[in-house]
Amino acid sequence: MVDISRQIQVTGEHHVAVVRQMARTLAESVGMSRTSAFGVATCAAELASNLVFHSTSGGIITISTSMQGDMSTCELISEDDGPGIPDVDLALEDGFTTHDGLGGGLPSMKRLMGEVDISSTVGVGTRITARKIERCRSG
Repeated sequence: MVDISRQIQVTGEHHVAVVRQMARTLAESVGMSRTSAFGVATCAAELASNLVFHSTSGGIITISTSMQGDMSTCELISEDDGPGIPDVDLALEDGFTTHDGLGGGLPSMKRLMGEVDISSTVGVGTRITARKIERCRSG
């Protein structure tokens, strides 16, 4: 079994690239395909961007990967003490946005990662957990 976990404090836009690269590297290190690693990196960048643009003081992204037998797992956790998401179901709908965006970030994350759990309380903060599990690539 291989387990790796890294935390990144996200307080500015420059951290988005750091989070993206780290997520891709860690996903590939546990045998995820390039396509899956790119999807994980895209989701990590989305989470980091959300911390920069929606929370008041940034937050923390935790990237954890593991490999057990022939299965790879990558988990992304984003935590902040920002304004919270008033309607999580609405936030997961394509096209919904609160920040002049396209409204595709959270819905795309769900499609790319497979598992997404959002816990949010208005005025307290948000915790988003996204997980991707796949069979390791061979060779």
